[in-house]
Amino acid sequence: MREPDEKPQKPARKIPRRPSPAYLERAALHYLERFATSAENLRRVLLRKIDRAIRHHADVERDTAAGWVDALILRYQSAGLLNDQAYAEARATSLHRRGASPRKIRMTLMMKGVAGERIDAAMEDLAERVEGDPELTAAIALARRRRLGPYRPAEGRADNHDRDLATLARNGFSYDIARRVIEAEDIATLEAEALE
Repeated sequence: MREPDEKPQKPARKIPRRPSPAYLERAALHYLERFATSAENLRRVLLRKIDRAIRHHADVERDTAAGWVDALILRYQSAGLLNDQAYAEARATSLHRRGASPRKIRMTLMMKGVAGERIDAAMEDLAERVEGDPELTAAIALARRRRLGPYRPAEGRADNHDRDLATLARNGFSYDIARRVIEAEDIATLEAEALE
């Protein structure tokens, strides 16, 4: 039993396993079971695991382990487990549906390590599949989800006008689009404009 003035001890950190090709493959498959990802992002995840393990296992060389990761990623790409184009298209669609601006979608994909030409292709594919203006439809989706502008109860709209504009601006929407959405009087008219 500990004394009342003693601080509780932190549990001991688990020592990471020694990296090996088999360990990295299990870790990669486990990650891919849980998350869709790009090849570059999977590379970063596995290299972080290697870096943590190297601190405890000095006999493992980072360059050797990085070679194992590169070979694993090439194998997964040729087998179809990793497909950056399919990932970019699916992620762009998902983010757009949640109300992310095209600018925010591009930044998210770049942060995940997707190449610029794949991002451009995914954005073109998204623009073809979305009826109307993709930026306006995404702004409307965000406003609906966050209850901004015309989706807010009428008594609070005027007081929150600037805050709602700022929310859309922080999410990457232009001032014109944000103003159109927030200052819309009628939801049906706004949604009809988006489909034009």
